[in-house]
Amino acid sequence: MLPSLRLYQLISPSLPIGAFTYSQGLEWAIEAGWVTDQPSLYAWLESVLKHSVGTLELPVLIRLYQGFAQADSQQIDYWCQYLCASRETAELRAEESQRGKALAVLLPSLGIEIPPSSIDAVKSTQLAGMALAAQHWQIPLDELCSGYLWSWLENSVMAGVKLVPLGQTSGQQLLLSLSETLPELQQQALAITDESIAGCTPALAIASACHETQYTRLFRS
Repeated sequence: MLPSLRLYQLISPSLPIGAFTYSQGLEWAIEAGWVTDQPSLYAWLESVLKHSVGTLELPVLIRLYQGFAQADSQQIDYWCQYLCASRETAELRAEESQRGKALAVLLPSLGIEIPPSSIDAVKSTQLAGMALAAQHWQIPLDELCSGYLWSWLENSVMAGVKLVPLGQTSGQQLLLSLSETLPELQQQALAITDESIAGCTPALAIASACHETQYTRLFRS
């Protein structure tokens, strides 16, 4: 039971890394009229899940988890650098490093020692810190993957609910329907080869780049 409780803590919106302060381009997509209602928000989030979260972020998280299990600093460094290089905009790269640095400060206060050889990796992306914490707390890999997917989905849906705006009931309907796609995404991420790990979300990249200079913003850039 304890590892599950630590997982809830790790993916909680109350974790002080600012996950809820980013929209990953969604704010501009709504401003531009690409996302206007519940169906279009569903389509946007489903596309990001299928072509980025499930094919890039989750496979990298799996490899970082394995890297910390094996104390393989080269593998950890490689996949952190790969993830950061896959972020197409200054905004997305800043989000990775800001969340990573916040976790690098938080984890030692929770009794999780960061190996000196991996401190730069942990500071570069939140996925490294999450993988390290999961290893420390003995959270099984499949549960970590499920938790990460749910955390991303919840944050993204709530951002859309605020921005479109939508009612809370619509948000819960989106969580219910989109969460049904997560088990298949997780199985695909566990089976993907190193050579196939990549993201392909050009609309998100354009929206993120435009969000960097958007005149009025609720979410961080």
